[in-house]
Amino acid sequence: MARARISDVAAAAGVSTATVSLVLNDRTARITDATRDRVRRAAEEVGYTPNSVARGLRTQRSHTVGLISDRIATTPFAGRMLAGAQDVAREHGILVFLVDTDADETVEREAIRALAAQQVDAMIYACMWHRVVDAPSSLPRGTVFLDCRPADGGFPAVVPDDRAGGVAAVRALVAAGHRRIAYVDVDEPHPPVASDLRHEGYLQVLAEAGIDPDPALHVRCDTSSAGGREATDRLLDLPEDHRPTALFCFNDRIAAGAYVAAHRRGLAVPQDLSIVGYDDQQLVAADLDPPLTTVALPHYEMGRWAMEVALGIRTPDDPDAPHLMPCPIVDRDSVGPPPATAASDSRRRT
Repeated sequence: MARARISDVAAAAGVSTATVSLVLNDRTARITDATRDRVRRAAEEVGYTPNSVARGLRTQRSHTVGLISDRIATTPFAGRMLAGAQDVAREHGILVFLVDTDADETVEREAIRALAAQQVDAMIYACMWHRVVDAPSSLPRGTVFLDCRPADGGFPAVVPDDRAGGVAAVRALVAAGHRRIAYVDVDEPHPPVASDLRHEGYLQVLAEAGIDPDPALHVRCDTSSAGGREATDRLLDLPEDHRPTALFCFNDRIAAGAYVAAHRRGLAVPQDLSIVGYDDQQLVAADLDPPLTTVALPHYEMGRWAMEVALGIRTPDDPDAPHLMPCPIVDRDSVGPPPATAASDSRRRT
């Protein structure tokens, strides 16, 4: 079947091809509503779709954006980032070209070259988790960094405000009356940026509450349920007057392991041990028993912000500093007051 042409629309609507072109390009200031509606109805009836290549040649825009990621396209944690970016693109008639490089630098260079050859209007460079990265030299000016920030600056970027997220988590525990609060951190040779930022938030709240940090309550483990179980066992093996009454866990999987360790000792959450996680991971946080109070990573909001900046819809407040996206606490049922004996012990020491 032959592709419908603009002349077919003009014949069906009883107008000139120039009028059809004006209507379909939304330049209708001098065209009556009745004519405009007739042209659009005729275009639909004959099955006419604009030639995007020809339109791009006229407007010098391709109405496409390239999104390069290390591996977020295959990772459930960050799928919401893609959803946020794609929703904005869809709202503005933009097609997104997604390339998942699996953190391969050669693939990344080829992807940047291919997207540039396609004359995409903008690029977004995304990471699976909050990182500081060296910006590839071939990235065009104005590329937006998503869930990462370039080490030398020079590009707009958006990352989660992990320090403030740590503050929110520990304040919830202090507000419930806890003073022996452990931070169950990640144990990796090169810890992620978020590890130190969340620890800084933890220390800030302890200082605000007049609580001296106890090095024994900062433990590290693998970022898994098994790691959380092992780390919690170490904390619960401390003498009774030193063991924590609350845990702030680096992520929800560690928190899930903490639940297991507590239950194996006959401890109830939150009656005997309060727990706060981080991530608000689907199929984990809300499905624990009781549901886990946690801090949500704003993946969707970051994805929207990045695409809005890439399209020129939004201007960064400070182009030389990354935008810190708030990480809200999600209150569920895993935080309560400390056990009565622990509260009285804490008051005696202070």
